Amino acid sequence: MSSDDENDKIFKALGNRVRRNMLDRLKDNPQTTGALCDAFPELDRCTVMQHLKVLEDAELVIPRREGRERWNHLNAIPIQQLHERWIGSYAAYAAQGLLKLKQSLEG
Repeated sequence: MSSDDENDKIFKALGNRVRRNMLDRLKDNPQTTGALCDAFPELDRCTVMQHLKVLEDAELVIPRREGRERWNHLNAIPIQQLHERWIGSYAAYAAQGLLKLKQSLEG
């Protein structure tokens, strides 16, 4: 799969507020699917599982089975890669522009 296809999956996953909230809940600790269902009482279990599937397809969540429980772990690597690819380069460009402006105002 191409890098663009992988990025599309990540952006699709991050484009939904519920999925972003799920990732926020996984930021500090992995959680079981049951705990995520409890955290989103407005959603039925099937809908929570569908959201988790989108997150898994984007490799943002890595599930692990322990007995009858399924633990969902955050994988922050794809988000870091997006940051490096998109945000980091634009932030550097903006900082460089501000530095030039500062130098021209001082000079």
